[in-house]
Amino acid sequence: MLASGYKHTETEKLKGIISSQLTQMLRLNKSRMNYLDKFQQLIDEYNSSYRNVETFITDWVEFAQQLNFEDKRAISENSAEEDLAIFDLLSKPDITLTEKEKQKFKPVAKELLSTFKQEKLVLDWRRRQQTKAAVKVAIEEILDGLPESYSIEAYQRKCQGVYQHVYECYFEAGRSIYTAAA
Repeated sequence: MLASGYKHTETEKLKGIISSQLTQMLRLNKSRMNYLDKFQQLIDEYNSSYRNVETFITDWVEFAQQLNFEDKRAISENSAEEDLAIFDLLSKPDITLTEKEKQKFKPVAKELLSTFKQEKLVLDWRRRQQTKAAVKVAIEEILDGLPESYSIEAYQRKCQGVYQHVYECYFEAGRSIYTAAA
C-alpha cells in the first residue's frame, strides 16, 4: 500500500511538471494544442483508474519525452521560437506540404515577422483601427505567395490565424510574449 501511495505521489509530481511545461509551450505556440488534448486524455485515463499506476508512469514519461522533443524543435529546425509559431500556423493542421513547400515557408515566416517588427507593430498598434488594418493587409500580402495547395478558404483561415496570433502575442513595438520569455 505504501509503494502504491508513493507511485501516485510521483505521478502527481510528474503531472504538475508536464502541465507547467505544456502551459509555457502553448503560450508561445498555440498550434501545439494537440499536446494539450493528449495530456487531458492521459489525465482522464489516470483519474478513471482502470489501468495500473506503472503503466501511467510509463505513459507520462513517454509523453514528457515527446514534449521535450517538441520544445527543442525550434533548435532542430534552425528557427527562433516565434518563427516556428508562424511556420506552424501556416503549415498545420489541415495542409499537407511537400518538403520543398515546407522550405518555402521558413522565409515567409521570417519575412512576416521582420515586416511586423520593423514597420507595423508600432506603439499601441492594437488600439488604432488604422494600424490593425495595416497589419491585416501586410499579412494578406505576404501570405498571397502561399503554395497552390492552399484553397481560398485555407488562405483566409491562415490569414485570420496569423493575425490573431500577432494580436495576442505582439503588444507593441519591441514587446511580445517572446521578448518576455527570453
